[in-house]
Amino acid sequence: MFRPFYSTLSQGSLAPWLESLPARLARWEREEVSQRDRNWLQLIPSLPHIQPSEIDLQNTVRIGQASDLAPGQEQQLYQLLQRLKPWRKGPFELFDLKIETEWRSDWKWERLLPHIAPLKGKNVLDIGCGNGYHLWRIRGAGAETVIGIDPSPLFLAQFQVFQHFHPDPQVHLLPLGVDDLPAKPLFDTVFSMGVLYHRRSPIDFLNQLKAQLRPGGQLVLETLVIEGDAQTVLVPEERYAKMRNVWFIPSTEMLLLWLRRTGFKNPRLVNLNRTSLQEQQRTDWMDWESLEDFLNPTDSNRTVEGYPAPLRATLVAEV
Repeated sequence: MFRPFYSTLSQGSLAPWLESLPARLARWEREEVSQRDRNWLQLIPSLPHIQPSEIDLQNTVRIGQASDLAPGQEQQLYQLLQRLKPWRKGPFELFDLKIETEWRSDWKWERLLPHIAPLKGKNVLDIGCGNGYHLWRIRGAGAETVIGIDPSPLFLAQFQVFQHFHPDPQVHLLPLGVDDLPAKPLFDTVFSMGVLYHRRSPIDFLNQLKAQLRPGGQLVLETLVIEGDAQTVLVPEERYAKMRNVWFIPSTEMLLLWLRRTGFKNPRLVNLNRTSLQEQQRTDWMDWESLEDFLNPTDSNRTVEGYPAPLRATLVAEV
């Protein structure tokens, strides 16, 4: 499954990863993939082989158009892709079939793009990349090699749908967590979006991000925050917006302090955005609960638990 990835590594500056990652990924395939996971991944060879007439990764993630399809292939695609629900990050267009995902991840991309270092020719790592939507946008912005990690086999299967129709050897998603990565400074830019608040030790996590960056490299960090001063942090009692795995939600000032304490240079806030019901919502492609269900029905400024509603900050810093 990962042979193209190893070929990419062997031919470039990321070759030191070959010392440890093949054994880790072999263990994942051998020991950590459930039957449900295999069912998702086994859908990929069932996809039809179609040559897309156009690809747009700069303005969206769009592969092919409806005229590329033979009769009956649109319905075949729709049925296969529906079996890979829920689709959370996106949106995508595949041969004019619109996958309307839970998140408008394109809005997040448009907010952060003006504030980050140019990606052209860079090696880029996206930690917690979900189904890889932003991997394609990073590649569309000119990055040389783009690698994402996320432990979900479902997200890997969703990513492989697009690799099937656009087999780019410089874009890869690995079913790993940050703890599986070798601490080697090989990347020019590291993205971490929507992960920090899931980590039990945010300081250790920031150090793990820093360990992946070359001198002069840039971190792009997006996470939940709350209003307050440099000593303000929310630690939810049990759940936050129905999520059990939320540990620390700092103020932006505290987050800037954490970045300075962990050795990042010139940390700065570049965007602050309160999540709207238009940016995160239930769709035909993600018909589970979404933001509307996580907010207090009589006060949308509060979660169902009574905490401040989701406020997301994007920060950048260098090493």
